[in-house]
Amino acid sequence: LQEMMFFVRSLAQCSTVLLLSTALVAQQKPLGPEQYFRSNFKGITQSLPTPNRWLDGQRLLFTRDGQKLVLNAKTGQESTPTEADLKPAPEVNEPSKPRVSNRNNNLFAKVDGKEFQLTFDDAPEQNPTLSPDNKFVAYTKNSNLFVAKLEEGAKELALTSDGSSTLLNGYASWVYMEEILGRSSNYRAFWWSPDSKKIAFMRSDESKVPVFNITHAKGLHGELETMRYPKVGDPNPAVQMGIVSVTGGPAVFAKVATNTDDYWGSAYWKPDGSALLAQWMPRSQDELRILAVNPTTGDTSIFYHEKQKTWIQLDDEGQRLQFLANGKGFVLFSDETGWRHLYFHDMNGKRVNAITSGNFTVMDIIEIDEAKNTVYFVARSRENSARRDVYSVQLNGKKLTRLTFGDFSHQVSFDFSPTKEYFVTTYSNSNIPPRIGVASTKGQWVADLGSAAGAEFSDYQLAKTEFLRVKSDDGLFELPMKVTWPINMEKGKTYPVLISIYGGPDAGTCWDTWGLSGNQQWWAKEGLIQVVMDHRASGHFGKAGVNYMHRNLGHWELIDYATMVKWLVANGQADPKRIAITGFSYGGYLSSLAVTKRSDVFTHGMAGGPVTDWTLYDSHYTERFMDVPAENAEGYKTSSVFNFVDKYNGGLQLVHGEIDENVHLQNTLQLASKLQDAKKDFQLMIYPGGRHGWGGNKNTHFNNLKNQFIYQHLLQAPMPKEMWR
Repeated sequence: LQEMMFFVRSLAQCSTVLLLSTALVAQQKPLGPEQYFRSNFKGITQSLPTPNRWLDGQRLLFTRDGQKLVLNAKTGQESTPTEADLKPAPEVNEPSKPRVSNRNNNLFAKVDGKEFQLTFDDAPEQNPTLSPDNKFVAYTKNSNLFVAKLEEGAKELALTSDGSSTLLNGYASWVYMEEILGRSSNYRAFWWSPDSKKIAFMRSDESKVPVFNITHAKGLHGELETMRYPKVGDPNPAVQMGIVSVTGGPAVFAKVATNTDDYWGSAYWKPDGSALLAQWMPRSQDELRILAVNPTTGDTSIFYHEKQKTWIQLDDEGQRLQFLANGKGFVLFSDETGWRHLYFHDMNGKRVNAITSGNFTVMDIIEIDEAKNTVYFVARSRENSARRDVYSVQLNGKKLTRLTFGDFSHQVSFDFSPTKEYFVTTYSNSNIPPRIGVASTKGQWVADLGSAAGAEFSDYQLAKTEFLRVKSDDGLFELPMKVTWPINMEKGKTYPVLISIYGGPDAGTCWDTWGLSGNQQWWAKEGLIQVVMDHRASGHFGKAGVNYMHRNLGHWELIDYATMVKWLVANGQADPKRIAITGFSYGGYLSSLAVTKRSDVFTHGMAGGPVTDWTLYDSHYTERFMDVPAENAEGYKTSSVFNFVDKYNGGLQLVHGEIDENVHLQNTLQLASKLQDAKKDFQLMIYPGGRHGWGGNKNTHFNNLKNQFIYQHLLQAPMPKEMWR
């Protein structure tokens, strides 16, 4: 009954929004400068209630409009909190955790309220990381791994001594940070053992990796920055996985008969510290071995093995394995079936059973309730891949249950209740602003806490945003597209289109969620159709869909994008002579490729920081999808923007940071050279001092530049004074 009442309310809300956006438009007020240029929607929208904490297994303390309230999740009733409810939660009696800070290139420790200095030289310490027992801190400096005991007067101990500008101990090379360990690692490449007695680390020899020169124009004579950057086919860093005791002594290295170009991923320790579990794969990236490394001898055995026809992606730290606290096994992520799912393995690495299966993608584990043998997780909804849902399933793979509700995308932003009976979720879709409420882990709706729609939400004229599906030209996929339509569209009139994309493999940006901004509403007022779209390899259709990109970057993306544009022309009043596409990085690549290779569909493009030829990008990312050029010459040819300059009809704006260390400026300059040699007109803007993005006044200049382009080429009108920043 409660669920039924909720759906009735939701349908009524949705109907009200749609009615007000059509029949009552004339009575609604237009937005003004406060909304357009400051995104100040006060009154139109409001802050959602804030969950504070669970008072017990069923009572939630939360704040709405500055007032504290209590929801009884069992009854769905709200009440005023008692004095006892408002008292701070009792603190768990745990010893205070030491703190380590880095000031003026030296480490300082604070233990039991007393602060003292740990290091005293001028070399900067990087990534200080406490041991599990909070008695040591490990860090790197001068390309070596160090450890210091958290005691006043204790001396730091160098665990390695052979570090240099090209030999890195515990500190990742650029390509490992960017593509394997992840930017959040901040180049850290070491891992404490659970008993705090050992540290595993990567030893990276970059001496054979080619040097890339980055030129700074600043100053009188300019500056030269160098970095070790392996392009496709270049030698990679030669990496070994080592283990060293915190008391010093020689490191033990994993014994593997591999080539130096092979890859190592994030390492895991078995919970009892008996073995290091190190991820390894060949340069072809189509095979994964998790090796159990004996921390005393370095001997290895295969703990887990997986092979795919296309590629396997090395995960960022902490994502692939999650051990159970009871020591009975672990949960593993794998997309070997074509969809990312969970699997239960015993402590020896043997697969016991699949926990999830089917044509949907598991995104993340929220919690494992070992007492109930239940896993709670977030997935792309089985009903709609552009939404997120929360599910529960038993470790044996039985009783898969959707816990969230309705035609919404959910974000679980608060802890479960102590008894795991209830949880808080924030939910919305393209038509309905976010709401926050409580649901039960039995899949039942409990109560709404509030909505982001303010008291004046219905008083203003807001552009309609619609989530759509378009069948791919081969009939295999229902491609997702989110469209914000111009306000007061006139039947029979055509409108320019601005498509915003990223487009990289498994990196979809089209979600059926609410969004409101001044920029969005301004362009809708000005008569622009704004579109976000995803292709078959964006993640909506699992790894099976992403596999279409193998050895063929750029191909299927443009086919699917073109299919959706043709739908907009046929069904959505889009002007086929004013179709613009814009994106940065991979999105810049596709924008450049679209106005060359598919200039029959895309008339204009704004490309920021683009890869323009895949031979110019790094080894690990590019070869994951494309293999090396010697093995895939045709794929590199058909994916290069350079090879379609003859099809370019104009209308491209190229933008790049001068010292971009990720996608090098040479990408844009080489494309500019090709266009110039072909006597083709285009726009080019370089941002001095900019890397793979920039801020401050240069970013303001960048936004003005894009807005000018939109007015000149799409709206075909002068840019209003109020748009300038």
